[in-house]
Amino acid sequence: MSKSNDDPYIVYIKEPELMFGQRQRSDNPKDGLFLYGPHSSSGEVKEVRIGAVGTKSGLKYLRRRAIAIGGIVKVPPPTKREKKDRLHLSNFPGLEEAFNIRLNPAEFVNRAIDVVNLDEATRTLNRHEAVRKTVDIYINEIEQHDRNEERTVDLWVLVLPELIFERCKPLSKRIGLQMLKGEFPKKQKERLDLPLFAGIIDQSDEEIFDDVPDFHRQVKARLLKYGHATQLIRETTLAPEEFVNKAGYPKRRLQEPATLAWNLATGIYYKTQPEPPWRLAGVRPRVCYLGLVFKLIPNDPQDYVCCAAQMFLNEGDGMVFRGANGPWKTGDYEYHLKAPEAKSLVKRVIDTFIEKHGQPPEELFIHGRTKFSDVEWNAFTKAVPPETKLIGVRIKPSMGENKLFREGDYPVLRGTALVVDKTNAYLWTNGYVPKLDSYIGPETPNPLYITVLRSTSDMPNIENVLTDIMGLTKINYNACNYSDGLPVTIRFANKVGQVLTMGSAKDAERQPLKFYI
Repeated sequence: MSKSNDDPYIVYIKEPELMFGQRQRSDNPKDGLFLYGPHSSSGEVKEVRIGAVGTKSGLKYLRRRAIAIGGIVKVPPPTKREKKDRLHLSNFPGLEEAFNIRLNPAEFVNRAIDVVNLDEATRTLNRHEAVRKTVDIYINEIEQHDRNEERTVDLWVLVLPELIFERCKPLSKRIGLQMLKGEFPKKQKERLDLPLFAGIIDQSDEEIFDDVPDFHRQVKARLLKYGHATQLIRETTLAPEEFVNKAGYPKRRLQEPATLAWNLATGIYYKTQPEPPWRLAGVRPRVCYLGLVFKLIPNDPQDYVCCAAQMFLNEGDGMVFRGANGPWKTGDYEYHLKAPEAKSLVKRVIDTFIEKHGQPPEELFIHGRTKFSDVEWNAFTKAVPPETKLIGVRIKPSMGENKLFREGDYPVLRGTALVVDKTNAYLWTNGYVPKLDSYIGPETPNPLYITVLRSTSDMPNIENVLTDIMGLTKINYNACNYSDGLPVTIRFANKVGQVLTMGSAKDAERQPLKFYI
């Protein structure tokens, strides 16, 4: 319950419901999909056309996994230490039964790559060059298909052997490898500054130093211009039984098979269908949520920052807008746009909303991790039409300075909120869920600190803001989780920023979020 005065009080924010097929509701994505199917499904089963790039072994593992998720995947029996009723786990009923889509492994567009060539590329002495060569091997297969084949592909699945994770990550040690020399010195990590030779020496190949040497980020960034949705998956994820240690146990600790099937199927559906598998139920019409993203550009001599905005409509799906690069960092954890760039970014969001709905939003919530400067806020307000109410909200993960317990020792219920005053509250988006009889977490949950910073008219009710944020923790379509600890406006900010700061993504403008994750 709420109070009319300014004294702090505790309130419970009810678990948001989701909408599925036939406009049926459930608060659990797995239950809703099993009982009613995806939200926009007509009931007709659609075949998803898969293109796969990997080694011969990797393609075999993918085919085996695709066949498996076409049928029932059961939760393994509980161990002696586990409860018999593990309500947070659910059997996977099969791709057609839950999602109304079908995979036909016999019709996959398979592009096999030579593991010897892959091994040689990953052993190149210069890390930037090694990652670029490895990414080229995969992307060249997609480019060749686009040039020479007429068969369309809905989703490209890149199957990755472990050597990519051992050698093509920024902090990978690459110990014990016989390295091969390439075109660049081992220690070169950025473009050479040779102004006297500009126009004489061709430095175009040195664009590889505009990208962080990270396979995942480079693939996502370079494929943005092609408009291809991709799913990157490790061979050890597809076939853990093939990769065991001396004791006979899998080398990697993975989710149990049914959960893995749910998550893989959700990602496939989201990345191949026009609308997400579920949407929020009971949301206010014409509401738009915007998450601001700031990320330092690597190796930039001016320490410039890339800015972007993630837009989420009440339908749930997301769109990413790239803003201008510039000197947006004003403190250790403070980023602020100048007026022209702030106005331009929000205007593009409004124009896209109008393009989709035929009219501007009634409410536009801007979520960020920091406060908004006067210059920034004034520019935002000039970008929105008079009929749109603009609200600025700061969302900061708490670092454990505030703990709340239930019955003395137990984690609080997810949805518990400590309202400090009319504009500030702590919200526990992680916590005990009675329906699942579980709290999934390693320690006592920490809350988010929510502050309603500004509004172009009356300040919204703080409990309504908390309810919206709870809803936004349930629309991560990259997995089939009951909920996330962060709202989606903040959840993917880091991943989006990591891709957009790559030199390969410099031409990205406006694209669906599904291309980034």
